[in-house]
Amino acid sequence: MKETPKLNITKSQALFEEASALIPGGVLGARKPGDFIDGEYPIFLESGKGAHLIDVDGNKFIDFLCGYGPIILGYREKEVDDAVYKQINEKGFCFTLTQKYQNILAKKLTQIIPSSEMSIFLKTGSDATTAAVRIARAHTGKLKVMRCGYHGWHDWCIEMKGGIPKKFFEDVYEFQYNRLDQLEELMKTHGDDTAAIIMTPLGHPNHQKMQTPAPGFLEGARKLADKYGAVLIYDEIRTCFRLRMGGAQELYNVTPDLTALGKAMANGYPLSVVTGKKDVMMAAESKLFISSTFFPNSEAFIAALKTIEILERENVLDDIWKKGEWFMEKIQALIDKHDVGAELTGVAPMFYITFKKDETGAYKGKRKDFYTQLIRKGFFFTPFHHAYISYRHSKEDLYLTLTAMDETLAFIKDKY
Repeated sequence: MKETPKLNITKSQALFEEASALIPGGVLGARKPGDFIDGEYPIFLESGKGAHLIDVDGNKFIDFLCGYGPIILGYREKEVDDAVYKQINEKGFCFTLTQKYQNILAKKLTQIIPSSEMSIFLKTGSDATTAAVRIARAHTGKLKVMRCGYHGWHDWCIEMKGGIPKKFFEDVYEFQYNRLDQLEELMKTHGDDTAAIIMTPLGHPNHQKMQTPAPGFLEGARKLADKYGAVLIYDEIRTCFRLRMGGAQELYNVTPDLTALGKAMANGYPLSVVTGKKDVMMAAESKLFISSTFFPNSEAFIAALKTIEILERENVLDDIWKKGEWFMEKIQALIDKHDVGAELTGVAPMFYITFKKDETGAYKGKRKDFYTQLIRKGFFFTPFHHAYISYRHSKEDLYLTLTAMDETLAFIKDKY
């Protein structure tokens, strides 16, 4: 099996060189070349439509990252964008006071999200998880936090500790997904002073296999929160409006006290939410301060209302689950066929292909080759983050992807 030729990414690399003199690191966070495969992936994109991307060098891709999750429908979704344009042209969106769309969206969330009785609207996932922890601390009068998952870039939870005094995170303790025993031990030690247990209800750690909840895991965390008077917070930034309209809490039938929402809710427009039980949420009325010039901006509310309308009207999640289950079944068949140590985990709307670790470290080379061949063939995944299915992924897109994966796994089998 021949190796696929490298992409021409000359313009991307030139823009990155220019950016490196203007912006620390050239680009921020998980968009740096090292978070993909340096020298193989484009660094700057030009446009997107549906499930397809074009980079600044004109390379075309079928995209499975969906902007790291916000794109549930597709890029440049006309009905959503038209609703936003209409709001901007006819009403405006940034004012000193709030427009009515806040209330309309909050009411809609109470109909969809099992835990939702009151809501606070913000902009990013980090805003939402941090606000949820602050609300929990104000409500309980307690300090400590038990956490499981990635909860953003703010001081209390980010892995890279540069610039952060220890006092800002010393009362936050981590447990692993599906390790109820770890949480039980932490709560035995710190439970009486624990304000919150914050966790992703689906295990989706970066660089690692995805996990669905083991029997009793979510229920056990719920019981521990109740036992010690802690607030149970679900970080559903990635899972809500994708696994179910009501998120993983609807799928797995375990309801938290607070939920952090974002990403797919507004199909790419910046909006996040803390939503939850009234008795907990009311701490935000007088016991703490949450504010931003841009939190009340209505263009994202309009995008969210239209996105939710389309999701419900078109039964989008049913479509995504159907396509995703079929796609994962076919991927697993290819993995079984080629037997190179690849592993498929996740659920239909969001899945991940990793490689089994071995003593020689060959899995790293296989992983690099797998994702290198795919990007060269025009399929946008990343080695270090799970993939998504969007509404605009067509069966043709998925068939083409399967063909590319078949060829790529055959290439790896020949090489190794």
